[in-house]
Amino acid sequence: MKLEGKVALITGGGTGIGTAITERFVKEGAKVCITGRRKELLDKVAQSLPKGTITTFPGDVSKEKDVAQMVEKTVSFGGKLDILVNNAAISSQVPVADLSLKEWQEVFDVNLTGPFLLIKASIPHMIKAGGGSIINIASVGGLRSLPLFQAYCTSKAGLIMLTQQVALDYGPQKIRCNAVCPGGIKTDMTEKEFGQIGKILGMDTDSFFAMISKALPLQRFGQPPEIGGVCTFLASDDSSFMTGAALVIDAGTAVVDVVGAMMTDALRRGGIIP
Repeated sequence: MKLEGKVALITGGGTGIGTAITERFVKEGAKVCITGRRKELLDKVAQSLPKGTITTFPGDVSKEKDVAQMVEKTVSFGGKLDILVNNAAISSQVPVADLSLKEWQEVFDVNLTGPFLLIKASIPHMIKAGGGSIINIASVGGLRSLPLFQAYCTSKAGLIMLTQQVALDYGPQKIRCNAVCPGGIKTDMTEKEFGQIGKILGMDTDSFFAMISKALPLQRFGQPPEIGGVCTFLASDDSSFMTGAALVIDAGTAVVDVVGAMMTDALRRGGIIP
């Protein structure tokens, strides 16, 4: 019960990593409000957890009005706000020369402006509560480039810097801010993205995942609950001396740096990038 008595707001809680974080937080004793744009997914998660532990708010993190209501709903539900997890994200797989301004802006609106708005709205409540923990779900793509993921990688790099700025500015108010940088976590989003690259090689999604896995030190992709465990650590007092960090959770991808090279080669052979 590492989070007993804590109240958390988790964006993108209806699927994948967001759902896994939600389930772990509730298991550890927290009350949680989850948000997302698809109400049916939020309702499904809420129905699977004990009553009184979770509430939902369908909304868009890129809209300031929605963000204000997300925070208000959380505080109304739990009486305070101790933990914010900025998990909602979208991606666009388009080379720079073909990327429209609209696509670029949409990615940044969700991946970077959304976390900014949520942090801005949450900080006064955390100060009132005597402190808090902000966890930004960034990506290994925020630390190095990946082919076709120009907007995504750039937005995640910005999120890591935002993490450091918030840590610097609000440490004296006992607000900690850390980033988690997953790589190779099996979710619906990654299966769709990697599946498209696999098709270029004439491989099905499972075969492509298996090929990439063999290049990693741990020789496997991660599962969403493994990110849930890391976030529990960052949300709890176990990480009380940590702020401004960017934790890489990627099965050693950063050690070998071969996955990006393999993806780039596949896309060049397929004529997707020059």
